[in-house]
Amino acid sequence: MQLSYKDIPKFIDISAVRADVTYKEIEEMARIAKKFHFICAFTMPCFTYRLAKLLKGSDVLLGGTAGFPSGAVSTEEKVSCAIREKSIGCDEIDMVINVGALLSGDYELVRDDIKAVVDAVNPIPVKTILEIAYLTDEQIGKACELAMRSGVTYVKSGTGWASKPTTLKTIQIMRDAVGEQIKIKAAGGIRTLTELEEMAEAGCDRFGISLNSALKILKEAYDREGIIFDEEI
Repeated sequence: MQLSYKDIPKFIDISAVRADVTYKEIEEMARIAKKFHFICAFTMPCFTYRLAKLLKGSDVLLGGTAGFPSGAVSTEEKVSCAIREKSIGCDEIDMVINVGALLSGDYELVRDDIKAVVDAVNPIPVKTILEIAYLTDEQIGKACELAMRSGVTYVKSGTGWASKPTTLKTIQIMRDAVGEQIKIKAAGGIRTLTELEEMAEAGCDRFGISLNSALKILKEAYDREGIIFDEEI
């Protein structure tokens, strides 16, 4: 699959979700998101209100996170965070599953944890982050199954905080598990246009990519079509 430079931003949730993100970087992300019309922008919950003001009046969706990045908080905390993010104006919520419960085989807790967030922010879409770096292929499939049973709109591969990147094989496993029932978002280690296009071909619907990597990928697409790439307004 070869995507036009005009199509690329509609696949990418641009993000600034590291622990050391500054106000300046959030402002730059918002500027870039608006200039190139990235579909959605995310930052950490403490900065969501700031990002909402920066994106106001644009066509860029506002994303929120719950249980990010470890997923190892109570269901009540995830729900509270998700509700707050929705009240600020978030159009989508990305939540991290309880990875420890999944690894322990407590599938009921994992499912109920996800469903509580889905129900709390309905009807806005919820993307469930599996954090595949800690899972076997079989566990990835099981997590996808639990997510589908919980009513999510997307299953998402990772937060980008773990050391193991999302690969084409990851997307293939996730697509095999969910079929056409729900969408897939890839995040973590996606840094080239080739990787993005291969994953899109395999059935990936959305990508979570940091500001710098998103710009690099977009520049590749511009260069391929002989279009001058200018980051400045």
